[in-house]
Order: sequence, then C-alpha cells, then structure tokens
Amino acid sequence: MVKKALICGVSGQDGAYLAQLLLSHDYLVCGTSRDAQISSFRNLVNLGIKNRIELESMTLTDFRSVLQVLAKVQPDEVYNLAGQSSVGLSFEQPVETLESIATGTLNLLEAIRFIGAPTKLYNASSSECFGDLNGRAADETAPFHPRSPYAVAKATAFWQVANYREAYNLFACSGILFNHESPLRPERFVTRKIISAASRISQGSPEKLHLGNLNIQRDWGWAPEYVEAMYRMLQQEKPDDFVIATGKSYKLEQFVSEAFAYVNLDWQSHVVMDRSFVRPTELSLSRGDAFKAHQQLKWQATYTMPDIVKMMMQAELKMQD
Repeated sequence: MVKKALICGVSGQDGAYLAQLLLSHDYLVCGTSRDAQISSFRNLVNLGIKNRIELESMTLTDFRSVLQVLAKVQPDEVYNLAGQSSVGLSFEQPVETLESIATGTLNLLEAIRFIGAPTKLYNASSSECFGDLNGRAADETAPFHPRSPYAVAKATAFWQVANYREAYNLFACSGILFNHESPLRPERFVTRKIISAASRISQGSPEKLHLGNLNIQRDWGWAPEYVEAMYRMLQQEKPDDFVIATGKSYKLEQFVSEAFAYVNLDWQSHVVMDRSFVRPTELSLSRGDAFKAHQQLKWQATYTMPDIVKMMMQAELKMQD
C-alpha cells in the first residue's frame, strides 16, 4: 500500500524538504496553502518537485476547512508545519501568531479525532519553548519558560498534542526542533539575511549589514537533516516527543564571521550594531540534547554551524551568478 502524507505548510523551508524526502520514499504527497491557486510554491519549484505534489487550499484556523481537506485526502500521516514562523514578527503580531499555531494545531487534532481514522500527526514544536536554561542543554525533561509570543503559541500547541495523545489515544507527537537553516530560508530570518548580505557585499555592494545582539548563542542545524527526524518519528510503534538538535552552540558573531570569511572579508568592516533589531526578551543561549532521538530514532546531526554557513554561501553565490 502506498502511503499518503498531508503537509500543512508545504511551501515553507521544512515543508519543501519534507515533501522531497517523502517522495523519495514513494509517498503520495499532498500539500496545503491558504490559497493553492495563487501561491507560487517557489521552494517546491526550486527543488523541482512542484508538479509531483497534489496541492489543496486549507485555512488551519477554520475548522470546517481542515475537516474538509482531511476527509478528502484521507492521509496516513499529517505533518503540521504551518503557522506564523518568525519569533521577531510574533512581538508585532501576537494574536495572528497564537491563532495560526495554537488554534491551527487544535483544529487538526480535533478533525483527526472527529474522523476517527488511524491518522498519525507530527507537530512542529520549537526550542523557543524552553526559554533560557542558564547554559543547560535542553532535553525532553527540561521545563518550558517561553519568552516570546511565538514560544507561548508553540508551547500551547505542544501541550494540546500531549493532551490528545493521552486523552484520545491519538498517534500524535511533537518534534522540539532547535534552529535549522538552509538556502530555502527567507531573508527575514537572520541567518539568510547575513548570507545574502555577505554575498552582495563581496560582489561590490556598498551596503552595511544591520544586526541586533551578536552575543546570542544558538544551536544551528541543517534543515534537510531535520525533516528526516520528523519522518522517523511517525514510523515508530508508539508516539513520543523528541528534541532535535546538534548539541553545539555558536555565537551569532561567529556565524557572521564565518559567512564573511568565506568571501575573504572582515565582517567588522561591514556590520553595524542596530538596537532596533534587539527583541523585548531574548534568549542568550540555546542548546539541545538529542540523545533520545539518537537512541530511539537512530537520528544524529551530521552538520554544525560552520558546515551550514559554507553550504548556504555556496548556494547564495551560485544563485547570484
């Protein structure tokens, strides 16, 4: 029997790489967008897979819309990667952030319960839920202390998933993913912003790169590897939650330095510290402990920040040629 997967948020970075992975496993893949007729699905086009994916319009905050698509597609697996995805933007749009993430997740859970089919659900949770752990690497037992509207929404969705799993015996799990990057990241994310600016400056642009706090430390992974962990979670006999991370943290300053060094530039000559990019609350250090994923999913990160910068710079320079 050929498996069918429904990816909510298929047009994003993770959705596109996950679709590519599932196609390689011979899945029938259906992806959703708010308006599939007018969406460009640029990431799917870039990966050369758009014409292999069935596309449906669905609004996650509209229960009727969710129910209709689930009933039509009848997926074996649902991957919930949709919702407002920027921590910074969540301070400006807290209501949209909470509704798109928490209400959207609840609608999926309730629709799966209502239909009663043995559908497995993967929910994209976030390391932002942990907040600051004073240098401790976060595993699945670490407490949540969300410090942004985005993190509050993700924490809410996480507990909704846990509740439906326990109350209704649904196969529903959350991947608590630490930062993961790729050339498919939009420029509103600081990693792609840095990569793009370094590339343009190396080709003669006189611009300055404006950044906020360069001392924050993050555990950066490679997005194509992280979607493999999502897939493996839904292949387990029992649903469970997993931290997905490299276990190594680097300062944002180191990320910037690596990017500019790749094009033989001194970053300090091109970067301006800009207080307007400093968030009301900011995590100083974020690092994950993916031991459980290594043990149970046989998953382990191969690439860390220096590798990721190199791969993103190579892709950026090739694109700008």
